[in-house]
Amino acid sequence: MARIRFLGVSTAVAQRLRDGGPDAYGCAPEVTVSEGGGSPCRHCLDHVPKGAGMLVLAYRPFDAVQPYAETGPIFLCAQDCAAWAGEGLPPALDSADYLLKGYTADQRIRYGTGKVVPRDQIESYAASLLARDEICFVDVRSARNNCFQARIVRADAAEGLS
Repeated sequence: MARIRFLGVSTAVAQRLRDGGPDAYGCAPEVTVSEGGGSPCRHCLDHVPKGAGMLVLAYRPFDAVQPYAETGPIFLCAQDCAAWAGEGLPPALDSADYLLKGYTADQRIRYGTGKVVPRDQIESYAASLLARDEICFVDVRSARNNCFQARIVRADAAEGLS
């Protein structure tokens, strides 16, 4: 099976959004305060601490608009945070289960790969998908709200999302 790693939003993109840059819909990110838990930052891949500032914005983790380029709401720490660089499951992935989908190099969903998996099977299912030549990356989404959580790539792939 493929060795994997989790990617969040790149530091450059997070900083652009923190500086008021437009989200996927051309709007400035909303600034609010975290109520704690349930607000996973897509850059550090940990929860935004209770009482800390956070951004809410529309995000599309794909290079271009196309039929498979899903867009949805995400959170980011309003203040600088370190990009996730750890091993294993990031702290933000603490729900019971998640929707995983495999994508090809042209960023198209590979039909038949979408599956809701228990948290403890995320790594093994993603690795099995990434062991297939046609799968370039796996996106992790909320099993209930379909919000983008993180991207999983082969361990030797590039850093961060645009």
